[in-house]
Amino acid sequence: MKKLYIIRHAKSSWKDEALNDFDRPLNKRGKQNAPFMGKRLKENGIMPDIIVSSPALRAKTTAKMIAKEIKYAKDILFNQDIYESSQSTLHKILTKIDDKCGILFLVGHNPALNMLAEYYVDFSQNIPTSGVVEIEFDCDKWADISAKNAKFISFDYPKKYKDTY
Repeated sequence: MKKLYIIRHAKSSWKDEALNDFDRPLNKRGKQNAPFMGKRLKENGIMPDIIVSSPALRAKTTAKMIAKEIKYAKDILFNQDIYESSQSTLHKILTKIDDKCGILFLVGHNPALNMLAEYYVDFSQNIPTSGVVEIEFDCDKWADISAKNAKFISFDYPKKYKDTY
């Protein structure tokens, strides 16, 4: 059994228009939402074996904030191919993950994350910033993950809790 958590980076700032897209930081809401979603994952007892993230500043910061909240002590793997990727590129990245890893957090960007979720489990909702889609695969090797053995488990995002924090 393999479990994938597709995590869209937290809300980023567009304040400095001179900044390259890759270097955009989180805005105030993003800095609140990323740790909040980390707390939600921790409350649900979820601990990844590996976190793989886009190295873009907003994704990297989101991954680090979530890792801190869940007390993830390993290194986060930053993969340049996640930034501005396609669904097929993301799938290829996932199929090369070490099979010792059962639970994986993939932190990245739309539209590729949405397309990946749609590809695996026909998930058609938009994944908002800091949104988390949980998918389970009935297989033992990451190389074997596919839409045929994928099962949608959950979808969580900060605005579901806007009255509680």
